[in-house]
Amino acid sequence: MLTIKDLDVWFGHPPERVDAVRGASFVVARGESFGLVGESGSGKSTILRAVTGLIDTWSGRIEVAGQPVTGRHRSRAFHKTVQMVFQDPYASLHPRHSVDRVLSETLHLQGMDRIDQRIATLLDSVGLGRGFRFRYPHQLSGGQRQRVAIARALAAEPQLLLLDEPTSALDVSVQAEILNLLADLRRDRGLTYVMVSHDLAVVAHMCDRLAVMRGGEIVEEMTAAALRQGAARSDYARDLLAASRGYAAG
Repeated sequence: MLTIKDLDVWFGHPPERVDAVRGASFVVARGESFGLVGESGSGKSTILRAVTGLIDTWSGRIEVAGQPVTGRHRSRAFHKTVQMVFQDPYASLHPRHSVDRVLSETLHLQGMDRIDQRIATLLDSVGLGRGFRFRYPHQLSGGQRQRVAIARALAAEPQLLLLDEPTSALDVSVQAEILNLLADLRRDRGLTYVMVSHDLAVVAHMCDRLAVMRGGEIVEEMTAAALRQGAARSDYARDLLAASRGYAAG
């Protein structure tokens, strides 16, 4: 579903150029949930932004469903296949747009018909119900806003969801609800996930495999089972696991 090969991503120009990702390569199978973990600034979110076209200074190969991705601009076909859920539900929704407008505009952009019916179905699918349709972001909790953001991503009926720390801005009591929702949606819709997180418990719970990043490079790939067992091969990954005691609780 997603192939990343020898990906370099940078910002700025020499001599101030910053290399944010260097030589990253991994493959995510259709229907798989793949995690990217590492310290802040390790490059994991940068990879997602390069895939979606939010960053255009990159080289290497990006393929989605076997189709190469080039440049910055993404086609409607790309956005029908790939959608992203961002970290901060407070920033990702327009404060003056109702839930109805957020979803209806997205559906129109994707060329969908039966807008009213689709909005009702989307709200039901993320556990909000139709009573939330005409509310504004300030009338919603953080968890409810993230459910709206997930509904907006699902509006295009994508195959691949890029999840950039989708629960880190939420209260701990709400995080499990959103993670369980995402797990249910993946199962019910046959979705593929690439999830960025600094929380190893989340990755152990949500992902089949993961890549550990450090300083813009992938230092190790492992299965979630190996993560839960603490069976890392590289010194850095072992140190990361040791610093995250309790991660296996997920």
